[in-house]
Amino acid sequence: MNTITSRTWLIAGVVLSPLVSSGCVSQSKYDALWAQNERLQLEHQQLQARAARLQDAMAYTVNSDLLFKSGSWEMSDRGKDIITKLSQKLAPTQQDKLMVSGYTDDAPIGARLKKEGVTSNQQLSQKRADAVMRFLISQGVKPNMVTAHGFGAADPVASNATPLGRSQNRRVVLSVAGQAAEGSSAAQ
Repeated sequence: MNTITSRTWLIAGVVLSPLVSSGCVSQSKYDALWAQNERLQLEHQQLQARAARLQDAMAYTVNSDLLFKSGSWEMSDRGKDIITKLSQKLAPTQQDKLMVSGYTDDAPIGARLKKEGVTSNQQLSQKRADAVMRFLISQGVKPNMVTAHGFGAADPVASNATPLGRSQNRRVVLSVAGQAAEGSSAAQ
């Protein structure tokens, strides 16, 4: 029995020795890993809080037909109502820069707009983006935290071959600066 017991202890020692020695770490290494873990958990919580704050506000697309009178950059009363509701959500807690991007369809500029000095879709989209930006500012959005850019007929979201497609391409996108201009929520 003594032989079996000695062999059992010998085998147990050979098998358990690496396990026991690999499980031991110095207190300083343990403390350093613990501190690193706490730091990473804090960073993770901060990123989650930021993501939650931005989640539904990454981009909001509004059909230009809802915002502007036909062939104009003057905001309609309905458009002002839509942007007022957005600004009421954005302005009080605004921490990130907002970009207003204007887009048009590819239809040529009409004679009436040309008389007003608008000779391209890019100019019209810029005037529309500027109008929305000014209105946002008038509703409390921080002036230094909002920019406007007109893209004209660039980046269509639908075919310009149909009236419905052209309507979808006439849009204004409000997005957190640096995010994709195409939004996750849309008003049509």
